[in-house]
Amino acid sequence: MNSFEIERPAPYHMQFYEQLKQMIFNGQFQPGERINETQLAKQFGVSRSPVREAMRLLEKDELLIADPKSGYSVYTLTERDVEELYQVRMALETLAVKLACKEATDREIDDIGQVLTKADEAIKQQLPSQDIVQLHEAFHQTIIQASHNHRLSKQLNHVNALIHYCRIFHFSGGPRAETIQKEHTAIFTQIKERRASEAVQAMTDHLIHDVAHLKQVLSETTEK
Repeated sequence: MNSFEIERPAPYHMQFYEQLKQMIFNGQFQPGERINETQLAKQFGVSRSPVREAMRLLEKDELLIADPKSGYSVYTLTERDVEELYQVRMALETLAVKLACKEATDREIDDIGQVLTKADEAIKQQLPSQDIVQLHEAFHQTIIQASHNHRLSKQLNHVNALIHYCRIFHFSGGPRAETIQKEHTAIFTQIKERRASEAVQAMTDHLIHDVAHLKQVLSETTEK
């Protein structure tokens, strides 16, 4: 008898969690905006329970901020948050690229290159920014997987939602997409040659440029 797995629908609260997260990422909820649990439940035609559970998960992701008096509001990115988040990224992703140079199989290195190629094609075809951001994200995730360090990957998962939020926040397509692509290419070139020190430096340079650009965008947004 052939074995099979029954595909079960995701629990309601997980469906709402993914939906609300995308609404935050897509800008349907603005930074600092108060989220009304009762209104959301009415909007989706469900009880408040799954909405409440979804919002608690988003609080763990730090995309929602809880206030005992006013309920939940959407996370507002600050310069201090950027510095702390990128300190974590710098420590973990430079380690990931160093390990990938040593531990990655030839197939895994090819996978990194394929993601890079897909991103290059997406930029040339001027696909939506969201698609390009996802490919840039996949580039980093493929390197992390190639590090073969489960605990490192687990630590980055704790801040993945905020990292994605930052990517969307400072990504504007056009020249920015091309700049990121060039920096990713530099990282991949060193990984392919298994030059760990050079790969670490290329990743460091990339993240330094990332945080500088993010702070610039944040400053310009605050001034408006």
